[in-house]
Amino acid sequence: MKRIIGIIFAGLIAVGAMGQKLATTYLNPKDSTTNLYLAVVPEGKPIKAFLFLLDGFGIVSPKGVLVQTQLPILAAKQGVLVVIPILKTGSQYFGSDNGSQQSLREMIEMVADNYHLQGKDLYIGGFSIGGTCVVKYAELAVKDNYRIKPKAVFAVDPPLDWVRYYNSAKRIVRLSDPGKVNGEITYMIGRIEKEMHGTPQTAVENFYEGSPYSFSDTTQRAIKNLIHTPLMVISEPDIQWWMSQRGYDYSTINVTDHAAMINELQRLGNTKAILVTTSAKGYREPGHVRHPHSWSIADPEVVMKWLLSQ
Repeated sequence: MKRIIGIIFAGLIAVGAMGQKLATTYLNPKDSTTNLYLAVVPEGKPIKAFLFLLDGFGIVSPKGVLVQTQLPILAAKQGVLVVIPILKTGSQYFGSDNGSQQSLREMIEMVADNYHLQGKDLYIGGFSIGGTCVVKYAELAVKDNYRIKPKAVFAVDPPLDWVRYYNSAKRIVRLSDPGKVNGEITYMIGRIEKEMHGTPQTAVENFYEGSPYSFSDTTQRAIKNLIHTPLMVISEPDIQWWMSQRGYDYSTINVTDHAAMINELQRLGNTKAILVTTSAKGYREPGHVRHPHSWSIADPEVVMKWLLSQ
């Protein structure tokens, strides 16, 4: 694969972060908004592994992740280099698309080379679309025999099945007053049609290829690549909150994807595929605003203990 190390413009910003060092690297000197990564570098100890964390759709902010979760700081304290990227495809990335996947693969290989991490374990995790992205990466890493494969993967409330997501979004529009539909819903309907070159009725094979998991794909083509990969999916299915605050039901929230995928992986023989469900853990900062779709449902200590035990 063509490397992009030659065009690196490193703007290393060393600042204290609870005893850690933050280093921001820009891969395009003409663009400070995409194609970059923030590294949380362990200080005073050797790097024993590295962890990529990907943020959600439309809110991608590497330093913002440090506000939402203590996971990067906790990992760095345990000798794990943490990398929080904004991919070439930007903050509105689709996660499972070819452009995002290529960018993530390039960054992982670049970081491994720049920090001399050959032979060190890679862990990857993400929130929302970031979770979609890392699960798809883990599948492709096995399918296409990537040079660097993840030792373990975790995903925080990710959409996984684009057929389910599309059909539920269309149902929300049908059930809602035209002037009260969440703009993200109508945006995602159009975005999915664009990425998949059609709808589930006209291009279902594209949905199967582009989704990390597909309930209706009886061949299980995507998840068969994860039979030997430790995978933790974390969800807070607070259905009462979703119904009262958004008018959504179980067909809309991502937990249906999570339970179905983990169940199938376990039936395929993956004894290290687990679903973690939480209650009253979802809050967004600043302001400590209640929302079950949040980084905070992933307990940093639980996640790190699980990752390092694989």
